[in-house]
Amino acid sequence: MSWEDVSYIVRSKIRKSVLLELETPKTPTMLARALKTSMPNVSRALRQLQNQGFVICLTPEERVGKIYSLTDKGKEALKKIAEMSQ
Repeated sequence: MSWEDVSYIVRSKIRKSVLLELETPKTPTMLARALKTSMPNVSRALRQLQNQGFVICLTPEERVGKIYSLTDKGKEALKKIAEMSQ
């Protein structure tokens, strides 16, 4: 886990918020409600985080109600972000 990876996450409030919310697997709808933001914002953040290897879709074959979770890389990033916040 590089500091560049952590920087990539904290540069965007929505990416950071989505990562924090995914401590337990959730759907994009659940994330949008929890974060009080729009679905397009959540979808964009999930796509970006997935492309960087921080999150994974647990149900990729589903058209609706996909469930996302953190990867090991995402969990590591979360720990570093928590350390920075102390």
